[in-house]
Amino acid sequence: MTANSSHQLWIYDTTLRDGTQREGLSVLVEDKLRIARRLDHLGIPFIEGGWPGANPKDVKFFWQIQKEPLKQAEVVAFCLTRRPNKMAATDPCFGRIT
Repeated sequence: MTANSSHQLWIYDTTLRDGTQREGLSVLVEDKLRIARRLDHLGIPFIEGGWPGANPKDVKFFWQIQKEPLKQAEVVAFCLTRRPNKMAATDPCFGRIT
């Protein structure tokens, strides 16, 4: 690929979920917000903020980030697909932040 290439590279950053799953590591909501702002400043287009269906701290993060949105990055949630033999409408993990 050359500098004049028409191909675009999109980065989907998972630092706030995968990067915080190490044993013994605990980050505060404020830490996640600060990291998200730095990733936004770097120009990362998609930032995975966590899994609000399974983690109360992630719910707080998503509520807080709405109060002071990032400049260009889109914050997205980790999620799961419908489980076999279970209706998505009755699965509590499919709750939404609105």
